[in-house]
Amino acid sequence: MTLQLFMLAVALVLILEGVGPLLFPNKWRRYLNELSNQNHQVLRRIGGSLVTAGLVMLIIFS
Repeated sequence: MTLQLFMLAVALVLILEGVGPLLFPNKWRRYLNELSNQNHQVLRRIGGSLVTAGLVMLIIFS
């Protein structure tokens, strides 16, 4: 993997992460507030699901 490809991937992640707060700031704030009120086990499951989905996509598309 070249540095340029890695930086392209980081740029795409930043763009995708920024769309929510840019277009829907009030909904985004409520979402983060509700997410922060979840217990640690739920947050771990969400994080584990996201990592697993990312790994599967990485394997499929590489």
